[in-house]
Amino acid sequence: ADALAFGGRITEALEVYRRASEIEQLRPVHLSNLIEYLSDSIRRRDRGESQSSRWRRKGEDGCGSPAAGATGGGFEDFSCGICLSFLLEPVTLPCGHSFCKRCLERERKEKERPVMCKECRDSSTVDDVQSYRVNVVLSNLLAKWFPAWHHAGRLRREGNGLYAERRMEAALDKYNQAIQIAPTDHILFSNRSQIHSSLRNHEKALRDAELACSLMPLWSKGHIRKAQALVSLGRTEEALREYLVCLSIEPDCRLAKSEAHKLLSETLFPVTDPVPEHISDRSNIQSSRAHIKSSVRAPVQTSVPGFLSSASSLSLPERSEGCFGDAKAEKIHDCLLKRKRRTSEEDENKERNGEQKKPRPETVQGTDLRSVSGDLLDPTELECSLCMRLFYEPVTTPCGHTFCLRCLERCLDHNPKCPLCKEELSEYLVQRQYCKTVSTERLISKYLPTEFTERQRVHLEEMAELSNLNKNVPIFVCTMAFPTVPCPLHIFEPCYRLMVRRCMEAGTNCFGMCLGDNLKGFADYGCLLEIRDVKFFSDGRSVVDTTGGRRFKVIQHRERDGYNTADIEYLEDVKVEGEAERELQRLHAGVYEQALVWVNSLKAEQKERIEGHFGPMPQKDSDLQASPNGPSWCWWLLAVLPLEGRAQLPFLALTSLKDRLSGIRKVLLFMTQSKVQ
Repeated sequence: ADALAFGGRITEALEVYRRASEIEQLRPVHLSNLIEYLSDSIRRRDRGESQSSRWRRKGEDGCGSPAAGATGGGFEDFSCGICLSFLLEPVTLPCGHSFCKRCLERERKEKERPVMCKECRDSSTVDDVQSYRVNVVLSNLLAKWFPAWHHAGRLRREGNGLYAERRMEAALDKYNQAIQIAPTDHILFSNRSQIHSSLRNHEKALRDAELACSLMPLWSKGHIRKAQALVSLGRTEEALREYLVCLSIEPDCRLAKSEAHKLLSETLFPVTDPVPEHISDRSNIQSSRAHIKSSVRAPVQTSVPGFLSSASSLSLPERSEGCFGDAKAEKIHDCLLKRKRRTSEEDENKERNGEQKKPRPETVQGTDLRSVSGDLLDPTELECSLCMRLFYEPVTTPCGHTFCLRCLERCLDHNPKCPLCKEELSEYLVQRQYCKTVSTERLISKYLPTEFTERQRVHLEEMAELSNLNKNVPIFVCTMAFPTVPCPLHIFEPCYRLMVRRCMEAGTNCFGMCLGDNLKGFADYGCLLEIRDVKFFSDGRSVVDTTGGRRFKVIQHRERDGYNTADIEYLEDVKVEGEAERELQRLHAGVYEQALVWVNSLKAEQKERIEGHFGPMPQKDSDLQASPNGPSWCWWLLAVLPLEGRAQLPFLALTSLKDRLSGIRKVLLFMTQSKVQ
């Protein structure tokens, strides 16, 4: 039967299920595959294959979320990704997405695992949600810019508190007030539906649940509320349909799955065992088994219905009327899997029959809850407390404070504590997950476009300046570096942490290396280092793997943000031709052989250490003048020869390969004579 169901042969599958039920009573768990197939069919037919695949990817890890683009009250830029309503007491996760604090607490409690972001599927490494603090800037901003939504959210919280105290009428009054303020907030109608159910006002509960579903069609909880109200009204087939819709949105919703199992089992294969009084532990909606059985026993007595003949017929219900009222004439498949349509003709028929037309959310005259008064748009409220400029790439710490990304990184270079409250941020530093606070950045770009554009322009100018490898080139004052030779560095000083980070952000991945100078600060000649890899330690230190690049001469010594910079010009060897080139080749061959003899004369242990650090000696170049820096083996040899930095520096400044080779020959001759003596 399971194989037939997944193959789309529903009629045959139901026949096999029926035969199995005659042999042994079927429990709800036996219908799991049928439920899965029906909900999956709704997903495919109603949303299209492309969106279906997106939903399936989001549901694989057990946390379904509404599809992208689903909006309720039109506040998608500042909505919670869990309840899809207005952000109240927003908490920002390390990934940069913000959620209501209570929504996160409820997620942690219900899922019994670390909080997982509904937007990017990132799993927080902090298990205790209580360690997350409310985002101070975002919370204050939303309360000031959108007072109506914020007030409605507060009323909702008060109503929830009254509901928990079983003061239903008072809770209902709070929700009525909230809906008058925010009539397009789906969660208000959903929660008011729950209150109406508790007060046994099942028709009102259904109307509110329908409004919640119309405002947010891809919110699974709204369909659960609607299903619960339908069960209370005895409309079990429509309730089953809503549970299937819920499962098509959130495949791992345990409540919807268990109730769908129960209703489908009782609908297709009625049993005689007692039915629990309560449909759900989370509601007070009671159901009568006798009422259910009287409405569903007739169609399934003798034969398998012909309503599920092929998978291609599966879609959402079209109508909301009952499907089991006329025995065999009505078809279960038409009830569960046809698209539901609310036409004006149907509404007129309902009115003629004395039924109340489905209410629509009220509108607040003259007020757009999404607009912000110009008097409230104060850019100073969105300034970084460190640079005193408009936030650029804002990031929020676990303690709830917001800074520009680069400002925070610079502070953490010096001290792993929050610059404002001094809370320890060592764990935050270890993660090195500095993600932009999405909601704050969206609000800035949307409501302060002029200021944001200007701030962006300033940032791009700064990046362009940092990308210039001729002016204000960052200089690391430490040791000698040579072209093509590896130069690993241990970075621990805050100024050099900043320097290396800026080089990587600007995209150059380069900085200069110079010897120190007592008078000028650093030498007049140096070598550009190219960053190949960076490995960070938990305390912010790092090991930077670099290789020497182009040589340069310092034109102007400068300083920036605690580290040295310089205006430079690059050096290249002067090329020669004719007899001078042939003489250079003879000199090159002789010095190379002399160098090879010296290297091979080293002790095995000493040679192994040298090769472990600098690599093996490069081969002799076939074209001496192909590189502007000359043969690479010359620089390798200068790096391993036991010379002080001041003795090595003149070689770096030379632009004549002949002079460089002659100098190396003199050093090798001196080393050989010293060894003999």
